[in-house]
Amino acid sequence: MSKYRRFIFNNYDFDTATNTLRLHYSFDETVRFSETFVFDFPPVSYDPAALDRACQLLFLLAGVSYYKAYLAPEIEIKKAAVDTALAGFLSKTYQQGLGEFFYTNQLDPHTMIHFPETTDSLSALAQQANKGLLIGIGGGKDSLVSVELLRGQAADLATWSVNHRPQLTPLIERIGLPHYWVERTWDLSLLEHNKQGAYNGHIPISAILAAVGVIVAALSGRRDVVVSNEQSANEPTLTYRGVAINHQYSKSETFERDFQAILATSFSGNIRYYSFLRPLSELRIAEIFAQLGFKQYQGVYSSCNRAYVHSSNHMFWDGTCPKCAFFFLALTPFVERAELETIFGGKNLLLNPELQDTYRQLLGIAGEKPLECVGEIAENRAAMRLAQQIYPELSKVYSFELPKSYDYRVLGSHSMPEEMFTTLIAGLKQLAHS
Repeated sequence: MSKYRRFIFNNYDFDTATNTLRLHYSFDETVRFSETFVFDFPPVSYDPAALDRACQLLFLLAGVSYYKAYLAPEIEIKKAAVDTALAGFLSKTYQQGLGEFFYTNQLDPHTMIHFPETTDSLSALAQQANKGLLIGIGGGKDSLVSVELLRGQAADLATWSVNHRPQLTPLIERIGLPHYWVERTWDLSLLEHNKQGAYNGHIPISAILAAVGVIVAALSGRRDVVVSNEQSANEPTLTYRGVAINHQYSKSETFERDFQAILATSFSGNIRYYSFLRPLSELRIAEIFAQLGFKQYQGVYSSCNRAYVHSSNHMFWDGTCPKCAFFFLALTPFVERAELETIFGGKNLLLNPELQDTYRQLLGIAGEKPLECVGEIAENRAAMRLAQQIYPELSKVYSFELPKSYDYRVLGSHSMPEEMFTTLIAGLKQLAHS
């Protein structure tokens, strides 16, 4: 049972002089937390009502970082307009997005999280004539594939990112598009609570980033917040007490569609959010990246989570984690051996005995799939089958079945605007003929 009765969304305020958003939360008005987001770019003329609505959305989603510490049974909202639809969205996003958190802390994943309503309905904001695309940059291959597929096809392209400025600056300079920096500072006092027994664990961080993107759109006068979540993000990682747990829930198409419904109601279609790579498998994205970005972005990108820890100020690959192992596997069929090994200091991860258990997990032949942003089991097997043609010795190490009907190039479902899907198809056709 929680030591606190209520988790309270106390207040949020946006300082127009410094473009700083401050968010304030508490448990029972006794334990307090605050965090800030600094939007480090000059805004254009914007609609204050749209900005306020966007700030409310981030205020409500970012609270999950603190709510999880004690899981108070009641939620109170002192400042924000929440109608039935938004309350349902928040309840679902918190519960599904904290699935891995429930699993790692051995808590009941059926625990209900109820957001109260504070208003009967949210009025839609007036339509504005915004245009232009904002591509979120995380530092890995996926967002770079979006950039290169859209470059030359879409007008008014820009990029944006949250934190990790020292690591990302060389990459942003290499991309060469207008960029919007955002700096998030979360409340470090949370660490002290963790030391004293407060819960800790995975949160739906991509949901928070989605809301940050909406604010960037409002301040920059652009319409589309474009992310690069692939078809693989839809696959649950494991099952726990009868509940499917997806490490990538807030990157899934389910979350994307739910978030789109909230934006459509709140912003009348003036701000849109979607994944440009949703129809593609991770293996297909790796194939495209090998052609469009592997050499171009050499040395300034990384898909390794450990490159983004606070003690690091540059990109690197540790060569031991599941994401590094998956990246090496996914690129092996499409990149020359020597070039791929160069990224990892001359090491070949597929031939490293210490990573065999990791690869067995990725292939679904031993243990659970890693709680990381990695490919589906089917596509991991497809990649390994291709890798075994290059390294026959791997056939003796990894034995598995691959569905005969599986084709990593087949397009999956999506929820992007039709004109953007047309743009994606055009980019893929152009790539095929280049």
